[in-house]
Amino acid sequence: MLDLDAIRITLGTFTLRADTSLPTGGITALMGASGSGKSTILSAIAGFLTPAQGRIRIDEQDVTDLAPGARPLSVLFQDNNLFPHLSVAENVGLGLRPDLRLDATQRQARSDVLARVGLDGMDTRLPRDLSGGQQSRAALARALLRRRPWLLLDEPFSALGPALRRDMLTLLRDTARAEGLSVLMVTHDPDDAQAVADHTCVLADGVLADPVPTGPLFANPTPALRAYLG
Repeated sequence: MLDLDAIRITLGTFTLRADTSLPTGGITALMGASGSGKSTILSAIAGFLTPAQGRIRIDEQDVTDLAPGARPLSVLFQDNNLFPHLSVAENVGLGLRPDLRLDATQRQARSDVLARVGLDGMDTRLPRDLSGGQQSRAALARALLRRRPWLLLDEPFSALGPALRRDMLTLLRDTARAEGLSVLMVTHDPDDAQAVADHTCVLADGVLADPVPTGPLFANPTPALRAYLG
């Protein structure tokens, strides 16, 4: 479980509260209006932002005071964070070693994950030589190579067209199942949540609601979700 225990985040006059648990395994979608604090919640879980109050526990480990790199998670952002001067293989290899001094076992693991996301044979290409979908696959490969149990996604596929986004969501769903990952995915698109999320939680009026199975939630929306959907 990912426990947000009486979390309070204060940014100027904005206050965000979360007191809930996110299930281990599968994909949980985090939805809310623009500016509601979805990315803020992710930043706190990842360690880029310190809550004013409360504790964060991942699989019963208190990570509230841990540095981002020490937490059992990886983060995938909207812009993918690929270095333009590094090849696909080098960008992905950063998931293991910042100095890229990979041993034979690590190089093989990198090759395996590139093949798994459909980038086999593209090791030497630069990001500028990739399509948007391929760039997203490279960023996902780097996150997977780290082999952390939790994967946080901050709308990483929102810039893609509908067909590419569906492909990436399918890849994410299948990979999460195969790897036994727990995924928290920020999205503004209800179609994305309904396509791949096992659970969905809604952020509204500064409060993060408990996660609810996605199908029943959309079949009978809560007032917060109904207001968001219009």
